[in-house]
Amino acid sequence: MSWSRRILPALAACVLLVTGSAGCGSDDAPAPTGQQSAISPSSVGKVLDDTDDDGRHYREVEEKGAPQVALEVEPDAEGGWDVRLNLRDFRFSPSGAEARAVTGRGIARLFADGRPLADLRDTSYRIPEGYLAHGTHQVTARLYADDGTVWAVDGKPVESTADITASDPEPEPESESGPVGDSGSSSPSALSAPGAFPRTEGQGSPDRGGKAS
Repeated sequence: MSWSRRILPALAACVLLVTGSAGCGSDDAPAPTGQQSAISPSSVGKVLDDTDDDGRHYREVEEKGAPQVALEVEPDAEGGWDVRLNLRDFRFSPSGAEARAVTGRGIARLFADGRPLADLRDTSYRIPEGYLAHGTHQVTARLYADDGTVWAVDGKPVESTADITASDPEPEPESESGPVGDSGSSSPSALSAPGAFPRTEGQGSPDRGGKAS
């Protein structure tokens, strides 16, 4: 009986030591920061404090294997502009994809002079004739993750910008009775008014969800 009395306190001490060590381990477990949890449950990259003009945070990833985009803009035969994206290590997510960051996935957002023009899930888009007023403009394509964060490398967003120059439209031919009247078509100045972003029909036009075909 004396041997049993001595061993029981020792066993109780072992239980206390095991329980205490487990508690210390749980306190040391890393917890997600509030900022990252609010943006996306994904652990891809590092969410920075820096944001774009819309307040969307940069998600920085290593340069090796990071998404890349190159932008080409050329005038078309109808007076508009053909936009084409060349992508590397990046794929478009389907419409309705879960709002979380996945490596090398997301959408491209197109800007004209800093104003959002379209969200793209395709590599081509057409800027309609007359949308850009006479002069030089900047067209930018920027890559976003599905949770809305901006893919970034070395603290800078993954994007590409092209400068284009729009010329004045050629004057309408005059009839014998005088200048051709207004046939209901929009003028270039109306199409390029601040805040006006017309939805175009045909190739490269966004649908209601922002998808470009």
